[in-house]
Amino acid sequence: MKKKNWIIWAVVAVVIVVIGWFSFGHSSQTSSKTVTVGVVGQTSQDEAIWKEIAKVAKDKYGVTIKLKNFSDYNQPNKALQNGDVDLNAFQHQAFLDAWNKANKGTLVSIGKTFITPIHLYSKKVTDVKDLPDGATIAVPNDASNESRALFLLKNAGLITLKTSAGSLATVKDIQDNPKNLKIKEVTAEQTARTLDDVDAAVVNTNYAVAAKLPDSEIIYTEPVNKDSEQWINLIAAKKSDANKEAYKDVVKAYHTSQVKKVIQKEYGNKEIPAWDLKLK
Repeated sequence: MKKKNWIIWAVVAVVIVVIGWFSFGHSSQTSSKTVTVGVVGQTSQDEAIWKEIAKVAKDKYGVTIKLKNFSDYNQPNKALQNGDVDLNAFQHQAFLDAWNKANKGTLVSIGKTFITPIHLYSKKVTDVKDLPDGATIAVPNDASNESRALFLLKNAGLITLKTSAGSLATVKDIQDNPKNLKIKEVTAEQTARTLDDVDAAVVNTNYAVAAKLPDSEIIYTEPVNKDSEQWINLIAAKKSDANKEAYKDVVKAYHTSQVKKVIQKEYGNKEIPAWDLKLK
């Protein structure tokens, strides 16, 4: 009889342990497979891309992706550094480097995503050569995107710069400005809105899409070449979290042929998958 009671209590103990594991240990494991990603200015096209990434991540790796949308470029890195999001995906390497330097940040890239050639838009001229003397051109005012905009103007033959590709340029680095262009520095999200008041504006693609700027207003497109490495967008994590398996799985889910097809479907040649891009 005593032996029988012992067996019953042993079985009960095992059941309690198993239930406890499923109630606590398993739920903890499941929650660690949820990854929150900070993004900026999500368009319907971006939503379609992340929907596919989330599907692959869930089906293949058991990772649930949640997005947290921010309105401008100033917020997601701070949120990542503070632990409010697990990863973010909105910036290129030059922006990340500049932010880390300015904020003593410890954020690193854990995977490339795409490169988006930026464009010079105008409602007043149809060719970059037709910009008049003294024309006003709006550019983003954050360090990396302003530099990128100035290099675009350089490649368009409008100015020359004292600095070379790979270094951040400011308006102080303009060496020759034969048309006496006036550079108007505004926040990146405001560049599209300035087009009625300036002769031209350098607009990042996500803001151009959000503002529904037509391709007919593009008067110059940034070339994609070996100097473009710093403009490739990326997924960022805190350095201390860079090797977390769930975060690596998000990158793997992004780097798939399915996602590449959705990017090409949604953006055509405006957004180029870059994780296997060969730059010449």
